[in-house]
Amino acid sequence: MRLTILGGGGFRVPLVYRALLDDPAGSVSEVVLHDTDARRVGVIAEVLTRLAHGHRAPVPVRVAHGLDEALTGADFVFSAIRVGGTAGRIRDERIPLAEGVLGQETVGAGGVLYGLRTIPVAVDIAERVARLAPGAWVINFTNPAGMVTEAMSQVLGDRVIGICDSPVGLVRRAARAAGADPSAFASGRIGYDYVGLNHLGWLRSLTLDGTELLPRLLADDSALRSFEEGRLFGAEWLRTLGALPNEYLHYYYFRRETLDSVRDTPETRGEFLDQQQGGFFERAAAGGGPEAAYALWERTRLEREETYMAHSREASGGWQRDSHDLEGGGYDRVALALMHAIVGDSGTRLILNVRNGTTVPQLAPDAIVETVCEVTARGARPLPCAPLREDQLGLMLQVKAVERAAVEAALFKDRGAALRALALHPLVDSPAVAARILQRAAKEA
Repeated sequence: MRLTILGGGGFRVPLVYRALLDDPAGSVSEVVLHDTDARRVGVIAEVLTRLAHGHRAPVPVRVAHGLDEALTGADFVFSAIRVGGTAGRIRDERIPLAEGVLGQETVGAGGVLYGLRTIPVAVDIAERVARLAPGAWVINFTNPAGMVTEAMSQVLGDRVIGICDSPVGLVRRAARAAGADPSAFASGRIGYDYVGLNHLGWLRSLTLDGTELLPRLLADDSALRSFEEGRLFGAEWLRTLGALPNEYLHYYYFRRETLDSVRDTPETRGEFLDQQQGGFFERAAAGGGPEAAYALWERTRLEREETYMAHSREASGGWQRDSHDLEGGGYDRVALALMHAIVGDSGTRLILNVRNGTTVPQLAPDAIVETVCEVTARGARPLPCAPLREDQLGLMLQVKAVERAAVEAALFKDRGAALRALALHPLVDSPAVAARILQRAAKEA
């Protein structure tokens, strides 16, 4: 089975390859990398060479010279591109901040700007997949994942599935805090009800062998302080919600505190990554071979994980990430589980970004939602869920309207739709601010 990775020079590609090397099923026979940056993909290929060293049957890796070559003959396509690079991310963050609203790559005005830039490229990829590899499954890592998956699904239908590691990370952390043995997750004894949009969802039920764990967890201050979401949101607010929110909902529920923590920062997340990863690729490309490139990558990866969502942690009192959460990965494990479930027709349950159908009746059937799915050879089918509370549904409806307006704006170059996407976002407080953000973004593109 051939796996093509678009954005093959991405910093996290070695995590995917490491998961493939550790896969006892050995389901992937070849990995094909494609990237528009030859230097970056060359460095990552060296890191993969080092990872493969000593393995009895390492997965062969090939760098494709063009996109069409990379897609032709693919069985699975991982789309993990960053249109505009980290320089584009910096603009997405700084332009909104200059107007006094949050700048973040997937949330708020920054997420809308990133989507407007990325969607046309993602749709072109979808059209090429449909032409060159019509039987392939596309697994979308590209952010904003829900918005990009929704645009690609207009071409590929159910053959594009978006993934994120935040929901499964939340489930695992909550189960551990509730006292469940880690093996219970792997054996399928842990059940969960999770629904929302990408980077905007709630864990509303958590069971072990059918016994509900969430009320007891929410009542236990010590247990809540033992994991990331508990510290981010605080026990009182979590008990008020009666659910565990995705970590990215911190930007919505604590918008003032988060904005205060980032407004006057000397360095945004994008600027940090631009300097950190730029330095990594520059030093790794200078020579030293696979061993040196790998050692440098591992040091850089750990620093990246330690600083993840640093502003939200600062806004919630300041604390360090748990060692459990510094291993990296997450995306890789979800993607591998998804591939196995499709190939093996297993009926595995995973939290994925898929077309809604009737899962949330108030949303359009073709709207992409993030929820629990059953995965077989026919793809991912969203499972029925309990009705959403009014506050959850209201936020979902508003953000989904933003996402769909952004897709419309990107596909049809419609400034009115772009303005609507920005102005209607819950984290943008004025149409005048939205218009200035849009005008400046167009000027600096």
